[in-house]
Amino acid sequence: MHSSAVFLIEFGAIILSLGLLGRLAGRLKFSPIPLYLLAGLAFGEGGLLPLGASEEFVAIGAEIGVILLLLMLGLEYTASDLVGNLKTQYPAGLVDATLNALPGAAMALILGWGPVAAVVLAGVTWISSSGVIAKVLGDLGRLGNRETPVVLSILVLEDLAMAVYLPIITALLAGVGLAAGSVTLAIALGVAGLVLFLAVRYGRLISRFVSSDDPEKLLLVVLGLTLLVAGVAQQLQVSAAVGAFLVGIALSGEAAEGAHNLLSPLRDLFAAVFFVFFGLHTDPSSIPPVLLPALALAVVTAGTKIATGYWAARRAGISVKGRWRAGGTLVARGEFSIVIAGLAVSAGIEPSLGPLATAYVLILVIVGPLTARYTEPIAALLTRRFRPAAAEAEPSAVMPSPRTSPEDASAPVGDGTNRHS
Repeated sequence: MHSSAVFLIEFGAIILSLGLLGRLAGRLKFSPIPLYLLAGLAFGEGGLLPLGASEEFVAIGAEIGVILLLLMLGLEYTASDLVGNLKTQYPAGLVDATLNALPGAAMALILGWGPVAAVVLAGVTWISSSGVIAKVLGDLGRLGNRETPVVLSILVLEDLAMAVYLPIITALLAGVGLAAGSVTLAIALGVAGLVLFLAVRYGRLISRFVSSDDPEKLLLVVLGLTLLVAGVAQQLQVSAAVGAFLVGIALSGEAAEGAHNLLSPLRDLFAAVFFVFFGLHTDPSSIPPVLLPALALAVVTAGTKIATGYWAARRAGISVKGRWRAGGTLVARGEFSIVIAGLAVSAGIEPSLGPLATAYVLILVIVGPLTARYTEPIAALLTRRFRPAAAEAEPSAVMPSPRTSPEDASAPVGDGTNRHS
């Protein structure tokens, strides 16, 4: 059969399969990411139907998927939002990075993978999935809850940290020396700072230049500009993803809204291709040996994410129920964990890192929506179960005030929700 015909058949089968899997995930009401990863495992080497002719095109599509993911993420925020969050919520960001990056780094060192793999796995366990979490918040009707701004602030800080973290990873994976790596990081920080400054001071002018009433022209200009900047960033060893993220931040107003609406279908298509591509490069037989470490890492970092959200919500004055909801919502990992692991897989750092990251994301992208829904009820149940025992052991622990009855003394003062919850 002619090679072009084989390519069309293979690529058409992939897209059709992704569409059916996405529909299945929608009916089951959970993220399609694990199904896309499983599809990649099925189509890759060692899978049921290995691909041949379309793999190179899928690789290009996957790179475009990463770029569009970061562009769309940048479009969600303005430069002033990022600066404001950085000033007010940076303690929560530091706690988040410490609690969730260290377990990944420790696991890599325990497995004997070396310091570079430790930095990579630290990023895999650190970054939550903005896409999955945003969908979960909408599905659960929590967008108006008091704890939701805390959750979003942590996600914003993680996304902003990506602009620093990705260049570091790129330099480490390229094997450059300390001097060259320092130059790369300095360039990345300088470019990010310059873009933020220009976006704050001249964001309207940039958006006016890009904006167009014709959807076709707006799509071509934004997509072309993003790919151009991403390519230049990658040439400078800064990371194409960071370049795309900065383009998204620089746009605001009608230009950002129009670009978001036009690019959303493309983002969904190429992001799905990206997850399939990652699965293509993971041999299914390599997952069972790393399943136990992945499960242990998932359990530990699910707990550290819950602790992060609880601490940040408590710092913001949210009541106990809202704190547990914030923590449970942050558990899901997804697209960024795979992006980071994909960089290491492409560089050939550690053969087992890709399978471990795949298993880890598969676990937490399924568990994440469940923790978002059930962490608070389970915490409330455990509190009610153990509170009477504590009160019996120490009768003077609960002293009702003269203006309250004994029953009211142990009741929580609000739950951190509003009428939208």
